[in-house]
Formats: sequence, C-alpha cells, structure tokens
Amino acid sequence: MIKEKTRQFLENQWVEWRWLILFVVLVLIPIRSSFADWNWVPSGSMNPSILEGDLVYVDKLAYDLRFPLTLYRVKQWSDPERGDIVVLFSPKDGTRLIKRVIGLPGDEIEMKNNVLFINNQQVNYSELPMEITKDLMPELRNQSVFAEEDLLGRRHAVMSIPSVPTDKRSFHKMIVPEGQYFIMGDNRDVSEDSRFFGFAERRLIIGRATNIIASFNKLDKYQPRLGRFFTPLD
Repeated sequence: MIKEKTRQFLENQWVEWRWLILFVVLVLIPIRSSFADWNWVPSGSMNPSILEGDLVYVDKLAYDLRFPLTLYRVKQWSDPERGDIVVLFSPKDGTRLIKRVIGLPGDEIEMKNNVLFINNQQVNYSELPMEITKDLMPELRNQSVFAEEDLLGRRHAVMSIPSVPTDKRSFHKMIVPEGQYFIMGDNRDVSEDSRFFGFAERRLIIGRATNIIASFNKLDKYQPRLGRFFTPLD
C-alpha cells in the first residue's frame, strides 16, 4: 500500500514538474557546464578586485569547448594569458577556485617580499586609486597595503596585510612547466594558490571570469553594492 502511494506520488510529481526537470537537465546544466556560468565568491582571496558576495560571470568558451560535466576538451582555440582571472579546479583537492594567472608555461617566476619577478624582470608597482578600495570593510582597508601591479602590460589591483603571519611572501625562482600555469590571488597574504599547491594544469582551467553581475556585502547584512553591479573585471 505504501509503495503504491509512493509510486503514485512520484508519477504525479513527474507530470507536474517534467518540463522544468527536462529544461534543467537538457538545457541549464549543459549551458552552465560548457558555455557560461556564474559564481558567488565566498572568500576574500581576490580582494580588492573581487569581494566576498560578488556574483561573477564566467565565460566557459573563453579558451575551449568542453563536453558537459567533464574536463574533456572538444575544441581548443586559445590559452589563458598572463593577468587573466580564471576559474579552475584546485590541484590539491578539486575545490573550485577563482585566481589570476601570473606565470605562463616556460616563465621563470620569483617573489621577494611580495614583489614579483617574471623572467628576471621586476614587476612594476604604482599607487592604487582609492576609488578601487572603497567597497572594502573599513577595518580591512585600514590595515592593508594596496598597489597597482603591472604584469608586463596587464595592470590590476593587489593588496597585502602586513599583520597576517605567512611565509609565502617570498619564494625562490621556479620555471613553469609546459602545459601548466602559476596562479595567485590578488589578496596576496591570504590566498591559497600556486605557492601552496604548486602549478595548475591547463586542463583544470575551465573558464575566464570577465564581469561582476551583482554584489551583496555578506559581511554587512548582505547590503547591495550597487556600484559593482554589471562591472567588468580587470
């Protein structure tokens, strides 16, 4: 009797919701898996470029076309460039990450006290306009150091927090292997990136983050940051 009622209930639910279920399975999931996606950002590892509570648009056709729900590449037309903000699966545990490409295959990378050297050339740093940091919480902004980093032609904001204890502000020279990338967060002192888990294989990079769709301050009762809605990412 119970089995019959259960079967009848499931049949009724299928009849009522079948078109929505089919739409999700046949349309929405493949689109989000292979063409375009959106991600809520939970952490501050990409501050001040991306903040906690930003909803980020991810172009999954930026570099290649993948078969839905897999890492199998159907067609590739380009590779990530230095300075790109990419979405990838962590080489350490498969967690979905959003980071910036710093080193390309063949690059020689070194860091001394949060100053990058790429191919024996020191990266240039300049003063960052205060406008870029205005959406950070005041306590964080007051204890941080900001700069504009020039990745050999690609400029973007970075920050450090001197009070954070870490041994990752410096590392010795290393050469990025073929088919792999060196990635870092813009918030250099709190980002778990290639300094912790090593290089990221090309196959793990699944798209490029290009825009902020919406933003809500999860640290302040989810107040909307209207000035960040529909803004491009550098």
